[in-house]
Amino acid sequence: MDREDVYERLNMVFREVFDDKTIELTDDTTADDVDGWDSFEHINLVVAVEEEFSFKIPMGKVVTMQNVGEMVDIIMELGS
Repeated sequence: MDREDVYERLNMVFREVFDDKTIELTDDTTADDVDGWDSFEHINLVVAVEEEFSFKIPMGKVVTMQNVGEMVDIIMELGS
């Protein structure tokens, strides 16, 4: 799985969770860039990402993510 594959799958997850088909993620995307991405939706997002990639993201990593790029790094680390 390469970074492009992760982004393709993440874009689908984000679009579904936030019901916005226009979302295009980048490494620098943060909660401030996505309408409706608050603490409640963050939990839903993490669950959806875990389901999509078939692994659990440790809570210690969830709380330290600053942007989507860091989320991709964690997914690639856990998925390898």
